[in-house]
This record gives sequence, C-alpha cells and structure tokens, in this order.
Amino acid sequence: MRFLAILSALLWCSFSFSQDYSISSIPKELLENADAVIRLDQLDIQVNSINQMTYQVKQIVTVLNKSGDEHATARVFYDDDKKIKKIEATIYDAFGNELEQIKKRDFKDIAAADGFSLYLDDRLLYHDYVPVQYPYTVEFTYEIETSDTGMIPQWYFVSGYGVSVQKSSYTITYPSPDLKPIIKEENLQEIDFQKEESPTMVSYTSSNIPAFAEEGLSPPFQTFSPRLSVRLTKFHYKGIDAEVTDWKGLGEWIQNELLSGRDQLEESTISKARDLVKGIDDDLEKAKVIYKYVQDNTRYISVQIGIGGLQPISAIEVDKVKYGDCKGLTNYTKALLGAVGVQSYYTVVESGRTKVDFEADFPDLLQGNHVILAIPYKDQYYWVDCTSQIHPFGFIGDFTDDRMVLVVTPDGGELVRTASYLDNDNAQYIKANYKILDNLSIDAQVAIETKGTQYDNRFVLERSSKDDINKYYKDFWDNVNGLEVKDYSFKNDKEEVSFTETVNLSARNYVSKNGNDYLLILNAFNNNTYVPPRYRTRKLPFTVQRGFYDQDETLIEIPENFQFGELPEKVNLETEFGSYGAGVEKKNDRELVYKRTLLLKAGEYPKESYDEFRSFLRSVAKMDNQKILLKNEPQD
Repeated sequence: MRFLAILSALLWCSFSFSQDYSISSIPKELLENADAVIRLDQLDIQVNSINQMTYQVKQIVTVLNKSGDEHATARVFYDDDKKIKKIEATIYDAFGNELEQIKKRDFKDIAAADGFSLYLDDRLLYHDYVPVQYPYTVEFTYEIETSDTGMIPQWYFVSGYGVSVQKSSYTITYPSPDLKPIIKEENLQEIDFQKEESPTMVSYTSSNIPAFAEEGLSPPFQTFSPRLSVRLTKFHYKGIDAEVTDWKGLGEWIQNELLSGRDQLEESTISKARDLVKGIDDDLEKAKVIYKYVQDNTRYISVQIGIGGLQPISAIEVDKVKYGDCKGLTNYTKALLGAVGVQSYYTVVESGRTKVDFEADFPDLLQGNHVILAIPYKDQYYWVDCTSQIHPFGFIGDFTDDRMVLVVTPDGGELVRTASYLDNDNAQYIKANYKILDNLSIDAQVAIETKGTQYDNRFVLERSSKDDINKYYKDFWDNVNGLEVKDYSFKNDKEEVSFTETVNLSARNYVSKNGNDYLLILNAFNNNTYVPPRYRTRKLPFTVQRGFYDQDETLIEIPENFQFGELPEKVNLETEFGSYGAGVEKKNDRELVYKRTLLLKAGEYPKESYDEFRSFLRSVAKMDNQKILLKNEPQD
C-alpha cells in the first residue's frame, strides 16, 4: 500500500517535470474536431477506511478556442466533511511559457448559496481565468480529504463533444477486500485502455483519444461515452455508516437515516394545513391545495443536490424561512401532505432536457441531481416539482419527464418511470384567419392552443413583459416581414394543462409582386424552415428526444379585385419518423381554407436513416413555403 502511494507520487512528479506545454507537442490527430485537448487527466483515490478517503486530481488542458473555455475551469466545492488540502493552478501560453501562477490564496471562496443562511456551510473555491489570446494551457491540481465515502467520483475518459485526450489515468486503492469498490465499465469498447489490478488497487489508463465531433441530433454524450462508475457497498456519509447492495436497500437507508424526523412541523403549521383542506375528502384534491400553498408561500433557491448533502433541511426550518432547495421544499411539501393525511414519496431524479435513467444494476448516491415528489393515487403516481411556483399540479414538463427515478417509499427504494409526454401529447393547434388588404399587407387573428411539452415552452408568456412578448412573437413568426402585434390575451387552464394565446397582428407587404401577378405563401403562422445539416459520412446515430403534433387551419381572404390562381394538390407524406399533410380548399371566390398537420415521432434512429430523415424535413420545409398565384383584376 505504502509502495503504491510512493509510486503514484513519483509518476505524478515525473509527468509534471517532463511535460511539454507547447501546442506544437500535441499530436495532429488530437487537434481534429477539438475545442480543447486534455493533455493529462489524472485521478488518484485512496480509500483508507470506511470513513476516510483522499483523492488527488491533476488536469492539464490546452484550450484552442472560446468554445473550449468550459473545459478548463478551476473550481472545487467543499463543506465541513470535505476539506481541500491543496489547490493551485498555472497558466501557460501557446509556446509553453508560464503566464501566471495561482495559489490557494488567489482562489475566490464563496458560499455555494450565497446569502442563504441554511446553506452557508457549503462553499465553492474557484478561479476564473480570462484569456488574452488562444490557445492557452491551464494546469490545475487539488487534493481533497473527506469522511464521505458514499460518493466515489465517476470517471469519464472523455468529458464531452469537441474534447480530445492525450492521457487519462484513474487509480483507486483500498486497504482490504471488504472495501474493494464495485466498478462498472461502460462503453470502453470505444477506446484502447490498459487495466491493472492487485488485491488492494485497480487502475485504468488510456492515451490519444480523438475528439468526438458533435453532429446534428447527436445522442446524449453519456449514452456512449467511455466511463467508469464506482461505488462502495460499505460506506460512510455525513456521519452515518451504510451497507447497500440494491436500490431497495439504498431507499431504506435514505428513508431511515436521511429523512427520518425531518418531516416534523409546528402544531400551528399543522393546524393551518388542515384548515386549508377542511371539507375536502379526496386525497388528490387535498394535494392540489397543499401544492398551491407551497407555490404561493415559498421560494426556490438553486442548490445542487450534492451541495448541502443529500439530507434535506428540516420542514420546520423551511416553514420558518420560506425558502429552500429542491430537497428542502420537497420534504416540506411531503410533511404538509402528511399533516393532512396524504401519502407522498421523496423522489430523486436526474433532471434536465436530456432524459437520463437511473441505472438499474448500479445503486449509488451519485445518480440524481434533483428531487421531486411522487403522490400515489388510484394505482398511479402523480408527480410534482416543489421548486416550481408556476407549473400546474401533476405536470413536470420536459425537466424530469420520461426517465427512471428513485422513489423512496417506507418499504425501501424502487425505480419508477416518470410521466411521459408522447408525440401526440405534445400538441399545438393553430386556428387563424388573415385578410389581405389592397396594399398587400395583412390583418390577422391567430389562436394557438398548446399541450404537453409545447405547453411547457409557452405558458411562461403570461408572466412576461409586454416588450418581451412582442419580441417573442416577432422571433416566432420571423418568416413574416414587418409584423406588428396589435394586442394579445392568454388563458392558462392549469386543470387541463392547456395554454391558449389569442393574438391580433398585421404585416406589411406580405404578398409579393410577380410581374403582373402576385405570390402568396399559404402557411403564414407555422412555417417550418428547419432542415438538419448534411454530413458526407455521418458517424453517430441520431435522436429525436421529444416528438410533437401540430395541427393548423387558416382562413385566407383576398380583396374583391383579386382572384385565386391554380391551387396545389393535397400533400401526404408518411415515414417512420412521422407524417405531414397539407391541403387547400376554395370556400368561395374570395376565401380559401389552408389545413396542415405535422407529426414528428420521438426515437433513437440509426445513422443509416439520417439522410431519409433529413429528406423528410426538407420536404416539410419546402411544402410549408408553398406559394399560390393571385391575379389582380381591376374593377371597371
């Protein structure tokens, strides 16, 4: 054990003294498709006992352009159980000349949730370097000592798109077989690597990994990135020992050790909660009332789930200060529901627009960055995000939808999939009419109803300023030149989770002159122009994360002295990716009705289908821009 530690230190020093920091020393193949090159990414972990662990990190990153800046951040979180023993950074220019040395005293030290007393023990040490020119290199080293062994850092051999790696090294040592970590190797077939193992050590190294170029609709990077997930079955966390072998056991530990006693409330608060639901017998209706109370009487502060630990602030504290992070507000809502006899479960989720599932075969504390609430009712779960002051009850939108999450029940943990908003659920219905005036401008009335994730994208409009709303519509209808919004109104039906916008607008010179005739684009208010980029040879599969359905109907009226030219035939496209239909019918000599539908299906598709998918959307864009001829017949 001592020999391995000395060997690790010698290797560390050897690399540091022999490293050439100039950009000319980077292999040419590592510059291709790269915004940054990781010259060295090294993590050495020593598990000394169930409640004592240290790890040393050394990262040397050459940043090639502005997009690569994010890969050279120098920042570390710490708290009472996680001490920073050493931290420093050095900046070099393109030729390897030293520009700046940054010692521990030069790092800024701030509270992780500055100004909020409940979280002042959780801090961030950071230094933001502002480059004068590119490329530049950052060498960043730090050492952590912690009693928390429940969160072993994951290891990504490549951290994201646009990053290449010259050398990657991961080593973990442990004193005895009962503290041997479980290591899950994922997607390592993508790289060449070497693995060494002894009774008290496991190490991985890999070299010269080229950058993955991000392509349009690329799958989430973590779904194919080479990485290691590491955990101990016996661990210590925030003063508590644990032994966990499955998700059920992890849920039991969270329930019994982290949540127990945190849901107590003052008697006055319990009385207030019961008064709110007086006369209501149905548990779901009670839950809606309590959820609305939390929305109206608390505010959310953004604190990552790993900050402040996994244990929520007590419900009594949140009730006093009226704010909390996701853990605190969820636990507080759970406590209020319990006070009125409604069962609910604390639920850990990996949030974000990208859907990430908990791994069924790997129960650990690192999975999940957010907490929501699951309310069982009539053999199904209703999901609520207690951090949102505006979302309808039971609607979680695209932040936590359709993914496996850990529901912590009194009987232990279980993995459950959250609500899924499928293709047709994410609907937009446009009912419009516009009148063409003699000066070729238009007056229009447009009603837009949205549901599902399309609702999630639109309902925030009702809280926006007039200037922002006007800007939004001009951007949304950027295909209509000279657009002016006359007035608008909104209806947010939170019970049905439906948002309706009614907009009156005008646009100058919408109809264009074509010799003695005129050209009219039929589709004014849902004109799709997006066509995915073309690739000579696509390398990755592609993903449509969320499908949607659009249905449009527009009544078009022309002036008395105009006549319609020949009308186009109806279009119907059916593909594995979705369908499209468009057609126009003459209502009388001065009016016609344009109808359109577009269904795009969510899914993961092979790279071989990309050209066909692109062809489908190219056809949609072409049909959406379809024009008809108008003839001008002057009156006698």
